Amino acid sequence: MENLIFSLNATLPIFALMVLGYFFRKIKLIDNSSASWMNKFVFKVALPVLVFKDLAEQDFAGTWNTKFVLFCFITTSLSIVVIYLISGLVVKNRGKRGEFIQASYRSSAALLGIAFIHNIYGDASSGMGPLMILGSVPLYNIFAVAVLTMTADTDNEDKKEKASGDIYKKTLIGIVTNPIIIGIAVGLIWSLLGIHQPKVLNTIVTNVGSLATPLGLMSMGATFEFKKAVADIRPAFIAALIKLLALPAIFLPVAVSAGFAGEQIVAILVMLGSATTVSCYIMAKSMGHEGTLSSSVIMLTTFGCSFSLTLWLFILRSLGVI
Repeated sequence: MENLIFSLNATLPIFALMVLGYFFRKIKLIDNSSASWMNKFVFKVALPVLVFKDLAEQDFAGTWNTKFVLFCFITTSLSIVVIYLISGLVVKNRGKRGEFIQASYRSSAALLGIAFIHNIYGDASSGMGPLMILGSVPLYNIFAVAVLTMTADTDNEDKKEKASGDIYKKTLIGIVTNPIIIGIAVGLIWSLLGIHQPKVLNTIVTNVGSLATPLGLMSMGATFEFKKAVADIRPAFIAALIKLLALPAIFLPVAVSAGFAGEQIVAILVMLGSATTVSCYIMAKSMGHEGTLSSSVIMLTTFGCSFSLTLWLFILRSLGVI
């Protein structure tokens, strides 16, 4: 019972904020434009500031963990390869296959990762969330572009040239200028140089960073639409099972065997088994895909991850890993 309560305490507040966002949308306190602004603000300002704060306050030598970052990098790569290989058995439509692959591996690692670790460890966290993001998020973007480009429904040479040329260039620029990646880089450099934060600056950074979790989760809840979740239900359901159950079941035992525990395991769990990020839909639409399958998987995993992550936390807690 103690382990169950621990798990629920970690997941229920996060799910409650999503429900609150959905409720605010229903009573018209949050509309499409405000939810879009919240997402943009969290992505471009609050979350990078929170990631920066987490790393800047850590001792770089003590925070950096090459083994952990490499594990996140290799696990993400293997996950994508395995999902790519089985996608042909699940989805026959070329365009929807790209959406299936992306939605099956791409987690809300930044938002939910930071939220979960802070929920469980609070200010005692040791920077594993940002390091997990560093080892996985760049790969998420790079492989998403490759997969969506290869499966795009291009009807003429101009579209093919744009898909194979401009999109790669824009995506590379997008990765380099990604606010979260910049937040990580600045935080690591700040920590390495040992720069002292004046109290005024520290207070501002803390206040802005603290907005990331509540605003981000409420905006996710506000954009949740049940009707979209039933579209393409079979591949969407399979993708959700892979995302929430199969990947953690395969790689968590490997992580435990490799000696990871505590905050490291929680970060790996979120990387593997959290909800599919909403940027999957945005990227799929911008690259010529329909987007319905992507939105369905996002809805299913957003709803289901509260239960699946509670299950995984309960198992890990019971085994004494966290």
